[in-house]
Formats: sequence, structure tokens, C-alpha cells
Amino acid sequence: MALPGITYPALYQAAGDASASAQRSYLWLIRSEYALLMVAAVLAMDLSKEPLYYVCYAGVFLLSLTVLLYRSLVKPEQMWYKSRALAESIKTSTWRYIMRAGPFDDAESVKIPRSNFRNTLKSILDANKHIGERMTGPSGVEHQISPEMEAIRAASLPERIAYYDEHRVREQRSWYTSKAGANKTAFNVWLCASVSTYLVAAALAILRIAYPGWTFWPIDPLIVAASATIGWIQVKKFSELAASYTLTAHEIGIIQGRIAEIEGEENFSEFVNEAELAFSREHTQWVARQQQ
Repeated sequence: MALPGITYPALYQAAGDASASAQRSYLWLIRSEYALLMVAAVLAMDLSKEPLYYVCYAGVFLLSLTVLLYRSLVKPEQMWYKSRALAESIKTSTWRYIMRAGPFDDAESVKIPRSNFRNTLKSILDANKHIGERMTGPSGVEHQISPEMEAIRAASLPERIAYYDEHRVREQRSWYTSKAGANKTAFNVWLCASVSTYLVAAALAILRIAYPGWTFWPIDPLIVAASATIGWIQVKKFSELAASYTLTAHEIGIIQGRIAEIEGEENFSEFVNEAELAFSREHTQWVARQQQ
């Protein structure tokens, strides 16, 4: 009988939703700052002499200041990182539980590992109470130990090994490989956009020599646009993540090669814990990079 797809604890769903929401807020604030700077650069070209024009010009600066202060005070990026770290901690504990890996290995009664898992969730939540107020939504009424989790845990050793290989190890390797490629492509696209913008600005600066009577030269907005693309590359850390994800994908490939050599529950428990350590180590490093 085929094993069901995994349904993670409600706490994982809540933390993931909070992380996604905070990430969206942070990135939209960054985009808003760049957009307002672009508008300010366009208005700096003195396209009008009307008083209202300069009022709007001043308003753009005040709005930019408001966005900057809000982002600095609320710090949605911190909520993003911490919620993601919370979600990943729960995720790796869940896989250890359903694979019967330590500290949730078999005992004289299934109630013991169940109790250990609940205590682990409580410890993780207690350590992250500062973000609990942001974890709202319907997931709060769902299971912390789902029927699907129990069904997978109850499976035989060969079934669990095959399940872990397909739904955890291979999935993680595919995810890291895909993300590495996506980040590398994004880096090249944004770098080309920045270089192209600078080249256009340089060309316009030279053309001013040939056409001194022409008054409309959008060089300043182009410089701001080029700077914004560089800033976006730094915010998203495309190059760093591409390299890091590639290395992690190779590491997972090495781990995956050991699956065929697993013998017995104890050996499988050690394998799962080693694999989960590799997954969580990469995530821990990601959080550290984002906070630099």
C-alpha cells in the first residue's frame, strides 16, 4: 500500500505562512524605495516650473523617508528569517519523527516518541515566542501530529527508507539544484540590466556634446536605475546563493549514495540524523548570510 503524502504539524504551516508574509512585505518595501528614488530622479530634471510640481517633488522625498523609517523600525526581514528558521526546525524534527530517528526512535510504547515530539515542538515554540503573535490563521486548529505522519511512521523499514529517499533526499537535492540554477540566471539577468543601463547613461553623456541645445537628458534616472539593480542583486544575494546551493546539492548527492547501504533501524536512524543535519546546516548558514 502506498504511503500518504506528508502533512506537517500546524505549527510548521503557521511559521511558513508568517515567513512568506514577512518576506513579501520586506521585498515590497525595498521595491517601493527604489521606485520612489526613480520618481525623484525623474522629477529632478525640472520638467516643470509650477509650484505644485515642487510640492510633489518634496512629497516623494517625504514618502521615501516614511518607507525607510517603517522598514527600519518594523524590520520585516527579521521576522522573515526567524519564522523560516522556526519552520525548518519543525520540518527536520518532523522527518526525524516519522522515520523513527533519534530522539524519536522506537520505544516500548509509541506514546513515548509522541510525547518527545510534542515536547520538542513546545521547546521550539517557547524559544520563538517573540514571533508567535504573527503566526495567525486557520492552521492553529489543525493537528500537530497528523494522521499522515503516524501512517508513515508505522510503515516498515524498507518502506520508510524508500519514502525518505524519494520525498526528502531526492526532493531536497532537486530543490537545491533548481534554486542554484535560478539564482545564477537571475544574477546574470540583473547584472546585464545594470551594465546596459550604465552604458546607455554613458552614451547619453557623450551625445550631450554633439547636441548641446537638447535639454532632455534622462541620465540621472538611468544612474538611479543602475544603482537599484546592483542594490537588488545585493539584497537577493543571487551569486552567493547559487554557489552555496550548488555545493549543498553535491553534498546531498553524496549522502544519497549511502541509502543502498543502510542495514537496520539503528543504521537508518544515524543516516536520517546525518542527512537532516546537512539540510539544517545549509539553512542556518542561509539565515546567517541574510543577517549580514
